[in-house]
Amino acid sequence: MNDPLARVIQALTRPSSSSSDFDLNPDVQLPEGRKLRPAGVLVAFVQRNGEPHVILTKRASHLKHHPGQIAFPGGKQDEGDADVIAAALREAREEVGLDPAMVQVLGTLPSHETVTGFTMTPVLARVTGDFTPIPEPGEVDEVFYVPLSHIADLGRFSVQGRRWRGMRRHYFTVPYGPYYIWGATARVLRGLADRMAD
Repeated sequence: MNDPLARVIQALTRPSSSSSDFDLNPDVQLPEGRKLRPAGVLVAFVQRNGEPHVILTKRASHLKHHPGQIAFPGGKQDEGDADVIAAALREAREEVGLDPAMVQVLGTLPSHETVTGFTMTPVLARVTGDFTPIPEPGEVDEVFYVPLSHIADLGRFSVQGRRWRGMRRHYFTVPYGPYYIWGATARVLRGLADRMAD
């Protein structure tokens, strides 16, 4: 029987370059010598109804940064983290109650630079046990799942734009039901979809 994540695993072997929140905005001038903080996010797949689904969160509406937005579990690398993979696993435990012992890391995608000054590494992983999410109420309003078939379909992505800091900023979106997935999260998913399509 084929591994349902075989296409994801194969995608990890394909070469590609890092991405950025500024990919679709070539007129933005990024400052030379800017300091980016390392962060890790967990792109974790869990089996639901016979198909892999990626775990996503809806951030709490009272947060200072990105309130109410859709995000992967994850965050900045702390001093106690060995690397960005450890940071992604720690944050996933804190934000959604995912025990690292239930996580099989498959690999990482190239880093992604965010508008908030992070170099974010997506860590692809498989959840190996029965996972019941426990959202951290201070950070996460909701945990939900999106089928791999949805995010692997390039036709589901579109480019939209809005005013940001006095300029029109363009970004990828990949809506799913009531969830408006956009920005860095959609860009990472688009990068994975591109690699799966090659």
